[in-house]
Amino acid sequence: MNFPLYIAKRYIFSRSKNSAINIINYIASMGIIVGTMALFVVLSVFSGLKVFSLSFTNEIDPDLKATSTYGKSFLITPSQEAQIKNIDGVVSYTKIIEERVLFLFKNKQQVTYIKGVDRNYAVVNDIKKKLFNGEWLKPDTYQVVIGYGIARDFSMGILDFENPLQIFAPKPGKGNLENPQEAFNKTEVLPVGIYSVSEELDSKYVFADLGLVQELLMYKPNQISGIELNLKDEANESAIKSQLETIFKNKITLKNRAQLNESLYKMLNTENIAVYLIFTLVIIVALFNLIGALIMMILDKKANLKTLFNLGTEIHHLRKIFLLQGTLLSVIGGIVGLVLGIILVLLQQQYELIMITPTLPYPVVFTLENVLIVMATIVSLGFVASLIASSRVSKKLLN
Repeated sequence: MNFPLYIAKRYIFSRSKNSAINIINYIASMGIIVGTMALFVVLSVFSGLKVFSLSFTNEIDPDLKATSTYGKSFLITPSQEAQIKNIDGVVSYTKIIEERVLFLFKNKQQVTYIKGVDRNYAVVNDIKKKLFNGEWLKPDTYQVVIGYGIARDFSMGILDFENPLQIFAPKPGKGNLENPQEAFNKTEVLPVGIYSVSEELDSKYVFADLGLVQELLMYKPNQISGIELNLKDEANESAIKSQLETIFKNKITLKNRAQLNESLYKMLNTENIAVYLIFTLVIIVALFNLIGALIMMILDKKANLKTLFNLGTEIHHLRKIFLLQGTLLSVIGGIVGLVLGIILVLLQQQYELIMITPTLPYPVVFTLENVLIVMATIVSLGFVASLIASSRVSKKLLN
């Protein structure tokens, strides 16, 4: 049997004659358990907040989006469309046009994006589920769907036939800026629906028919600014990207959902790391109790250690006893804290114990990744703390 491990286990589960040392051991154990539970719960909460934050964009962003590498638009041929349909892993795709234009309603105006979409757009994106009022636009019409933020800014409703929404888009090339009729193309559209996704997106897009936007911007019938694709869950994204680049002869830029929301992902990941570091610092402070408990244990067992040393036990074996004792305490405390944290997270998921609003529970997500991160953090920090404490065992101390 491993002699240091045997003694370490005996020291863990046996009570000391000194009640003060027992109290210090209990405090050290509780610090590890509470610190582990707190770290796991906080990481689960931030995982839930990340999923909750991304849910707004995930429902309107495609799995993959292709835009022109050179300029705002590119041409797509029937042959290229046929090749896209034959790509393994692509469920559906939609052609789009995005451009900043001027919107005018009564005496109010706003510059934002018009997004021309074809009849497949509602298939690729679940935009219909986000309709706050009205219905989705019909193809080949002058209907539009506006965001809730735009409707609020314009004090606009839907199906207002007497007050149509006016769109002004600059004509390509040079024109007389003093005469709007020469410098801008103008059209009037009818809002038939209002969508609500997030505060940012609700004030960004006005959805219109692809043909209408092509006519407004003076594009050719096969001229678009992007393609949005819906992929199968098990699709090979890298292979699909490679095939699309071949089809369009490397003239397009491809981005997945994470790359389309790069700043949001970066912000959420930075917040997650910051919170992890803060709570790791809390655990480090709690592990000072473990160092103190081990040093007190070393002093309490000084006579026993001296006896073992006189019987021929080497100093590094004596140090190993307390190194293993502290590490085992960290492992046991970490497991207990994780179990309590997992129970708390699962209870929140199941019974919605804590609410942000009367209808919105605090989002938490249980992931194996968080379990491994917390356990690795506790064990590694506990090992370091035990190593520091065990180093106090020396010949000088025993003599």
